Amino acid sequence: MAAEYTTVKCGTHGERVAAIVCRHMLNSKDKAVGFVENSSDPSDLQAWCDECEAFFVQEDALTEAFKAFNDSAVVCDFCYASLKERHSGL
Repeated sequence: MAAEYTTVKCGTHGERVAAIVCRHMLNSKDKAVGFVENSSDPSDLQAWCDECEAFFVQEDALTEAFKAFNDSAVVCDFCYASLKERHSGL
């Protein structure tokens, strides 16, 4: 059985597999903010920055306060890979 993916229409890359990142990665243009992947499943593309990770550990759950702080955004898989490279130093 083939895996089904949610897709997103990216302004740069067209129709692609959807991924989720925190808004801090998108808003930080000149400084790496860290890249913490939230799943060991390589097809589950979710990540947030180091500050989000610290907030999540402090909250010990996906609380409303954490969700507001994280302010997640949907991006395509190509943009996700670019953010991973930029923010994790890979």
